[in-house]
Amino acid sequence: MEMLLSTKGITICLFFFVLSLAAAIEIPLSVAQLPTITEQSHTQVAYPFDEDFTIKCEARGNPQPTFNWTKDGKPFDLLSDPRIVASNNSGTFVIQNRGIITNFQGKYRCYASNVLGTAMSEEIELIVPSVPKFPKEKIEPLDVEHGDSVILHCNPPKGIPPLHIYWMNIDLQHIPQDERVSMSLKGDLYFANVEENDSRSDYCCFAAFPRLRTIVQKMPMTLKVSRFKHANDSGSPNAAVTKANFIKERKPKLLIPPESAGSSSSVTVIKGGVLLLECIAEGLPTPHLSWVKVTGNLPKDEPETENFGKILKIEQVTAADEGTYQCTASNPMGRAKHEFHVHVEEPPRWIKEPEGGVYSVGTNLVLLCEAIGNPEPTIQWKLNGMPIDSRTFRGRISAREISLTNLQLHDSAVYQCEASNKHGTILASANVNVLNIAPLILTSDGENYATVVGYSAFLHCEIFASPAADIRWTKDDSIEPLSALRYELNKNGTLEIKETKKEDSGSYACWAANSVGKRAITANLDIRDATKLVVTPKNPRVLKSHSILLKCQSEYDSHLKHSFKLSWKKDGDELPVKSTEDGRIILDRDTLFISSVTLEDQGVYTCVASTSLDSVTAESQLIVLDVPDPPEDLQLSENQNRSVRLSWKAGASHNSPVNESIIEFEENRWEPGRWQELTRAPGNDTTALLSLAPYVNYQFRVVSVNAVGRSQPSKPSLRYATPPAAPDKNPENIRVEASEPNEMVMKWEPLKPVEGNGPGLEYKVSWRQQGVEADWNEEMVKKHSLTLRNTPTFVPYEIKVQAVNNLGSGPEPNVTIGYSGEDIPDAAPSGVSVDVVNSTLVKVFWFGIPRDRVRGHLRGYKVSWWKTKNMLDGKRHHPEKHFLTFVGDRNYGMIPGLEPFSEFHLSVLAYNAKGDGPESSPVVFETPEGVPEQPRFLRILNFDKDSVTLSWGLPKKANGHLTGYVLQYQIINETHEIGPLNDVRVTNRSTLSWRLSGLSPSTKYKFYVKACTVKGCGKPVTEEGLTMAQGTYAGIYDGISTQGWFIGLMCAIALLTLLLLTICFVRRNKGGKYSVKEKEDLHPDPEAQSIKDEIFGEYSDSDEKPLKGSLQSINGDIKATESADSLVDYGEGEHGMFNEDGSFIGAYSGSKEKGSVESTGSSTATFPLHA
Repeated sequence: MEMLLSTKGITICLFFFVLSLAAAIEIPLSVAQLPTITEQSHTQVAYPFDEDFTIKCEARGNPQPTFNWTKDGKPFDLLSDPRIVASNNSGTFVIQNRGIITNFQGKYRCYASNVLGTAMSEEIELIVPSVPKFPKEKIEPLDVEHGDSVILHCNPPKGIPPLHIYWMNIDLQHIPQDERVSMSLKGDLYFANVEENDSRSDYCCFAAFPRLRTIVQKMPMTLKVSRFKHANDSGSPNAAVTKANFIKERKPKLLIPPESAGSSSSVTVIKGGVLLLECIAEGLPTPHLSWVKVTGNLPKDEPETENFGKILKIEQVTAADEGTYQCTASNPMGRAKHEFHVHVEEPPRWIKEPEGGVYSVGTNLVLLCEAIGNPEPTIQWKLNGMPIDSRTFRGRISAREISLTNLQLHDSAVYQCEASNKHGTILASANVNVLNIAPLILTSDGENYATVVGYSAFLHCEIFASPAADIRWTKDDSIEPLSALRYELNKNGTLEIKETKKEDSGSYACWAANSVGKRAITANLDIRDATKLVVTPKNPRVLKSHSILLKCQSEYDSHLKHSFKLSWKKDGDELPVKSTEDGRIILDRDTLFISSVTLEDQGVYTCVASTSLDSVTAESQLIVLDVPDPPEDLQLSENQNRSVRLSWKAGASHNSPVNESIIEFEENRWEPGRWQELTRAPGNDTTALLSLAPYVNYQFRVVSVNAVGRSQPSKPSLRYATPPAAPDKNPENIRVEASEPNEMVMKWEPLKPVEGNGPGLEYKVSWRQQGVEADWNEEMVKKHSLTLRNTPTFVPYEIKVQAVNNLGSGPEPNVTIGYSGEDIPDAAPSGVSVDVVNSTLVKVFWFGIPRDRVRGHLRGYKVSWWKTKNMLDGKRHHPEKHFLTFVGDRNYGMIPGLEPFSEFHLSVLAYNAKGDGPESSPVVFETPEGVPEQPRFLRILNFDKDSVTLSWGLPKKANGHLTGYVLQYQIINETHEIGPLNDVRVTNRSTLSWRLSGLSPSTKYKFYVKACTVKGCGKPVTEEGLTMAQGTYAGIYDGISTQGWFIGLMCAIALLTLLLLTICFVRRNKGGKYSVKEKEDLHPDPEAQSIKDEIFGEYSDSDEKPLKGSLQSINGDIKATESADSLVDYGEGEHGMFNEDGSFIGAYSGSKEKGSVESTGSSTATFPLHA
C-alpha cells in the first residue's frame, strides 16, 4: 500500500514529530513491561433508579495483569456477594441494584499486578444515598405580636447535593421575600419583624434533590400575628399598630451569625471555589445590610451580593480574596456588626510528578515528587502499591525524591507518590521498566511514500530499543548514510527530505542497531509534479448588476487525477457546489459565474485544488463598482446674506473615487418641489461656499458622481432664507416684434423668479425716437411687453428696460434700437427687362424701389410670369401664374423651366415682413423653338428574316416646327457587347412609319426613333425585336397567312404570350433576376450620354456614365446652352421648386433624362421576339 505524505510548513512537521515521539515512549505490547492503569472510575453515586453500577479498572502490561481490590483500605473479594459481576482479564465489576446496597458504600482501590510489579488506581468513592424524607412531626403554631422577629426552621433531610429549598404555600405559590423576609443558606425562613399580613397556616418548606429526582415537603407551619395586647381599645386599629410599633422599635440584632459566635468568626474556603458569607438581622424598622473588606487586598471587582444584600458571594476564589470582611446591619435605631476572617486553602496539586520510562541495565534512576497545597500536603512513596520500607529498600528515599544506581532487570517496578492534606489526596505513578532487548522496528517493511516537488517527504522508521539504538538511512544501493543538508533525521527515526526534487525518487533503507542486535526496513519514495493553479481574470473590477465569470485553470500530476478536487471559497468560507440564490451564483467545477453582481458579492474568491499529496490555492479579488452612496449629515455654517457654507459627509464610493459633487437647491416660494443645480464641488471635497440670491428660501441636497454614475440625492438640508435686495440685473433680449402700422410692441425676456431679489418686481420701460432731442418716455409694467400706439411707420426708437422691486432698482440698463410697426411697400420696381437665354431660361432685370418706399425691412423681390400664347398653333392660353422669390436687395434673377416657342408676360414686386407691394407693369417676351420631346410610342409591325417595319407616334410636345425624324438601329445580345449604330433620316415630317431592310436573320436588334426641329433632335423612343430564322416561315406565310384558322391560332398564341409577359412583368417588379436598371446598363441609349437638358445647361445633375461600346449622338451639333449665371440667380418657386439659396428642387431638379426602357415607357416587342 502506498503511503501519501506531504506538508507545507513547520506546523505539520512538528505534528509528526510529536506523534512519533509519543509512540516511541510507549512500549510495544510484545515487550515484557509493568502494568499501567489505562482507565478507572472516579466518585460515583448509586442512584436508586439505576439498575446497576459499574466500577471500572482497566490496565495493560506484559504479562497480562491480574486484578484485586481493597475497600476502605481492606481487601475486597469480588466473589463475596452474588450481586457483583466481575469481568475476565479486567478489574471492572458491576454491582446489581437488588436489595439493600448500602453496605457497598465506601472507598475502593484497584491493583493490577504481574511478575514485574503492581499498578494502583486512585481511590474510587461509591456513595449509596438514602431516600431523603422529612420526619413526621406535629408542629405547634407560632403566636407572636406585631413587630416581633420570627424564624421558621426547615431542617431539610440529608441527600446528594445540590439541594434546592423553596418556601411555598399549600397552593404552591412562593412566599414573597424581601429585606424583611428572607431565607438563609440552610433553608430557614427569617422575619426581621412580622406584620399582620404574615399570618397564615400553610408555610411549607420544600427540599429538592435534582440528582435523586426527588422533592420532599415538610409539614405546614402556622404563624399568627396579633396586635399589641395593651393597646387602647378605644383607639383606632391604626393607632394601636402605630403605638405597638413605637414600643417594639429596636436596633438590629444579628441572627446569622448568632450573637453566641461573638463579634467575629473564621471561614475557610477552597481555592477556586465559591465563598458565601451570610448575615441576617432582626430589628424594627427592618435593618439594611452592607459589606466591606476590612483587611487584605481589595477585590478587583465589586463583590456580588444576593438575597437582598444578606449574602456576599465571591466565585473562583483566589489567595487575594483572603482577609477580613465585615457585614453591618443598620436601621435608625442603631447598627450591629460581624467580622469574617476568611482563609483560602487548597487541596494538593502537583509541582513535579514522577516520570517513569524505559531504562537500560546499568543506568541510574531518579524520581522526583513535589506537591503544594494548604495545609501543606504530606508525601508518601509506595512500591508496587505497598509503602516502601526504607530499611530494606536498596536505593535512597526522601519526601521528594527516590534514586537508584546501577539498575538491573529485577529493579523494574511501579512507583507511586501520594500527596494528601485534609482537602484531598492525589496519586501519581511512574513505571520503571529496566529492559535489555535488540531494536524493534515498529514501522512496516516496504512502505510506499509519495509527495510532490518542493514539499517535504517523511519516511518513517519507528523504533523501540533498550539500550537506545543508532539509526541511519541509506538510498538505493549506497551504503553511505544520507547526510546532505536537505536530509534531517528526527529523534523518532523519521527521515525528513526537505524541498524534494524529482531525483529524490527511489528506494531507501532504515538501519537500527544497539549492543543487543540490529534490524532494517526499506521504504520506496515517488516524487510527483506539484499542482498549479491560476484564476482568471485576476482581480476584476465589475459594475454592479453586470456579470462575471471566474475560471480556475489547473495543472496536476496524472497519477493524482483520481484524487484531484476543486472547490471555491469566498473570504475563506466554502461556497456550495450547487447553484445559490436562485441560480444567480453558479459554481461548475472550475468556473464560477455570478450574474447581476451585488455589492455583497465583493470579496476574495479562492480556488482550492487538492490532491492526496498537496493542496494549493489561487485568489482573485472581485471589486464591485457602483455609484456612490448618497452623502449624509448636511450642515450649514458661515451664514451670510448672499452666501452660506454647506458641508456633508461623503457616502461610500464603492471602489470608484468621487469625481465631483453636484449641489442642488429647491426653493418653496416660486417653484416648490423643483430641484435645480446650483454649483459643483471637485473631487473628494465635502464642503462648498455657496453663492446665493436674495429673497429665496433655500434647501440644499448633494449628489456624488463617480466614473460609474450619479448617486441618489442626499436628504435635504435645513432651510436657509436670504433677505431681499434690489435687483442685480435687468431683462435681456429686448426686441420690437412685428406689429400693426403706427404701433410698436416692445418685448423682453423676464427675470426668473429667483432673480427678482425681492417682492414687488416690475419693469421700468423708457423710450424715445432716435435722432430727436426729446425726454425719455417711461412706464412701469409688471408683464414682459409694452405696446405703443400712434407711432410713425417704421421709425427707429431708443429703448431701455430696467428691473425694479420694493427695495430699489437694478443697474442702469443698456440702450436697444428698435423700429416701430411696418407697412407694405407702396412702390413697384421699375425698368423691368427680359434677356432670353435659351428656349426654357430667361434673365430678368429691374430697378429696386427707394428705401423710404419699402416702409419696413426689405425682404426681397418676387417675379411673376404666365404663358399667354403657343407660337406653334397661335392658340391663346388661360393665364396660369408662376412666381419665384429672390431674397435680399438685388436687381436681377433667372427664370428657368419655361416652355419653348411660347409667349409670356412677366412682372416684379418688392415685399417686406408685412406683405407684398404693388406689381410692376407686365413685360411681354417670347421663347425660341426647342428640341421636341420623344415620340409617344414605337411599334414593330412586321418582322421578316432580313427586314422590319417600324411605326411611331408624334412627339408629346413638338416645341417648334418639326423637320423630320431620325431612325437608328444596332445589333444587341445578352452581354455588354453591342454592334455599330446605323442611321436613317426621314425628312418628311408627316411620315410615321418606315421599313428597314438588309437585316441579319435570327438576330436581336434595338431600334431608336427621335423627332427633330431646326434646333435639333429630341430624346429617342426605343424598342427591341428578333428577326426570323432563314426560310422558317417564308413559304408557309405566303400560303396560310390568309387562312382563318391561322389567324385564330396566331391570336391564341398572342394572348398566351401576353399572359406570360404579364406574369414575367409582375415577377420582375417583385425583384426578379434581371432588373430594369440592369437592362439599361446592358443596352444603353447612345443619345443618353451626350444630349443634356437645354433648359438647365451645366446645372443638370444627370448621373449617366458611358458604357463600353456606347456611341456618340448622331446629332452632335446640338449642345446644351451654357449659362454664365450662378445658382443664386434662380429664385424660390411657388411649389417648392427652388430653395432660398437658388438650388433646384422638385420638378426641375428631377428632370434628368436616361435612355432606358423605363424612361420611354415602351415595352419589348412581343410575338416577333419569341417566334
